[in-house]
Amino acid sequence: MELRELSLAVQKGSGKQSKQLVKEALEQGLKPADILNNGLIAAMGEIGDKFKEGQIYVPEMLIAAKAMQAGLKVLAPSLKAEGVEPIGKAVIGTVKGDLHDIGKNLVKMMMDGAGIEMVDLGVDVPEEKFVEKAEEIGADIVCLSALLTTTMPAIETTIKAFEDKGIKDKYIFMIGGAPVSEEYAKQVHADYYTTDAAAAADVAKKVLQEKK
Repeated sequence: MELRELSLAVQKGSGKQSKQLVKEALEQGLKPADILNNGLIAAMGEIGDKFKEGQIYVPEMLIAAKAMQAGLKVLAPSLKAEGVEPIGKAVIGTVKGDLHDIGKNLVKMMMDGAGIEMVDLGVDVPEEKFVEKAEEIGADIVCLSALLTTTMPAIETTIKAFEDKGIKDKYIFMIGGAPVSEEYAKQVHADYYTTDAAAAADVAKKVLQEKK
């Protein structure tokens, strides 16, 4: 089968078709890494480009990301069996005091779609939980989200918690959310600020590839 067919199924947001085509590709002897890279990840790359060009919007991106995850669930055991490693690991969460999760969930899905292993800490995440989990899994990236001006300071205190332990330089810090800006990122010593989920996935992928 053509992996382009799988890519198009994901882009259309068909989780059912995505699962079926991954299954067929495996049965036909295609390599799990090829299915991942040329089917699922390729699809999310195109979705990200379409979003940036204004051809699609957040709902379409969410639907495609869910279809990609449906296919990935079928593919995951084969990837593990073949020893296919993710391109990197990241922890993500909405900072302490903030209960918003739509933006954070979208970033997680898009970064999943870029081949990054994501650990989602949820919402209202205290500083020490980010530190503990990043250390535990050996994360490359720490993603912090804040949707309110009142919770933005928690981004700074979270990064400071890493600084206080002398481990900040081990990680790449990415921040985002409605009130956040490039200027604020510099102020709190974050490495990257991105405006949307597609940009976040692009930056994370680029940074991890350069790190190798």
